[in-house]
Amino acid sequence: MPPVRLAVWSGPRNISTALMRSWENRPDCVVVDEPLYAAYLAATGLEHPGRDEIVATGETDYARAVSSLRAPLPDGVQVQYQKQMSHHLPPGEPDWVAELTNVLLIRDPGEVVASYVRSRAQVEPADIGLLQQIGLLDTLLAAGQDPPVINAADFLRAPEAHLRWWCDWLCIPFIDAMLRWPPGPRDSDGVWSPYWYDAVLASTGFDEWRPREVRLSVHDAAVAETCRAAYERLHARRVRV
Repeated sequence: MPPVRLAVWSGPRNISTALMRSWENRPDCVVVDEPLYAAYLAATGLEHPGRDEIVATGETDYARAVSSLRAPLPDGVQVQYQKQMSHHLPPGEPDWVAELTNVLLIRDPGEVVASYVRSRAQVEPADIGLLQQIGLLDTLLAAGQDPPVINAADFLRAPEAHLRWWCDWLCIPFIDAMLRWPPGPRDSDGVWSPYWYDAVLASTGFDEWRPREVRLSVHDAAVAETCRAAYERLHARRVRV
């Protein structure tokens, strides 16, 4: 089989980094952490934690960032796992995404916003990725792909079942190492990890799902509500195991 270039498109404050840990724990997998982040910040001018370092050390040209994802993989690597943020995509229809094997990862927007504002004070609908995921879904459907949607809450209730389904879908073997990993940082982590990855750096596996108490300001509640219809459309398509 040719290598799988797996792009998992999420918004922030999801289980995307824990999933990156899970896949990196496979001996046949290499991971790429948010390869479009520097280009996104350079293009938008947004202030994010660690912005200057991200822009200084990352690839700020979208075309070159995308080209790097097509580079040959190391010997013995069967899967390239791309941890992608959907809001990092430039405007328009990114035709190159259809070259990849795509998965959409979602989380309730109220929970996302409540978590997001603990690291960055301001949040707007475009910051949490759900609206961009709808555009991405429509682009992929038009290209003949039907990307699976994985809901974070469902996944955390049954990580092994979801990972087994996922591996079956990709026609690769599931391995138990995907469920546990060593704590601490990785060379593959983006330079933004000190600002966003505290929980994952301390983790050795997936947290058990638990209900979250969501308290939002009027503005932040309106942001979550603006994204609610997009979430519900994606949620209706979610993988059920």
